[in-house]
Amino acid sequence: MTSTPTSLPSPSKPRPAARTDALYSPGLSVFYGQADVSRLAHAWFLRALQRGRRAGPGQDRGVLFLDGANRFDPLLVARFARRTGREPRWFNERIRVARAFTCFQLTELIVRAPRMLTLTKNTSAATEKFPAGLVVLTALPELYYDEDVREAEAAASFRRALIALREFAAVNPGAPPEASLAVGVFTDAPSFITPRRRFFRQLAAQAHRVWQIWRREDGTPVFRPVRRPFLMPQRHTRPLRPV
Repeated sequence: MTSTPTSLPSPSKPRPAARTDALYSPGLSVFYGQADVSRLAHAWFLRALQRGRRAGPGQDRGVLFLDGANRFDPLLVARFARRTGREPRWFNERIRVARAFTCFQLTELIVRAPRMLTLTKNTSAATEKFPAGLVVLTALPELYYDEDVREAEAAASFRRALIALREFAAVNPGAPPEASLAVGVFTDAPSFITPRRRFFRQLAAQAHRVWQIWRREDGTPVFRPVRRPFLMPQRHTRPLRPV
């Protein structure tokens, strides 16, 4: 079956919801591709914030950004805000960033994520937690490829992260939209040559959806659904366009 690439719409020319809803479905989505894929995460979550504002009460929720790649860029947020005619502060108030610099720190962030957020604004703990509809993760599993960390220790930490990720990214079919959570992992792990590449295969096997991502010549991000990226030989993957 041939999969159809999906491009994120321009802020000034939104496409029908059916064309992009799959990118924001509840559960775990893994996005992989070219080297700047973690920067393309901004296109994903900023448009989600914009869509949530238009969707009405209960949908205007924020983004928790667990940044292992140190790629969160407030300038990109400000640029997007200007293009949409909003103040950058409106977006910044709906974004929380937590950074990790080692695989162990990233594991701890993933384990602690459920305690850092609440899914709705209508709970008694809302003043202590962050109401989020999306979680963004970068450098998973790249941080676990660090050769300064013993492979056994990296593997154990990665397994712990996967278990925690599986729990808070679980899909409840009966949950209302305002109580759902979409988790997006943005990674360029397949570009690494390392015996630890199995970590990416394990992550992809656990995901509800996997997308290949690249930029068109005009800079538009394009997402292509892939059924089994970890089984595809490299020569059969679609060539990525240069940035």
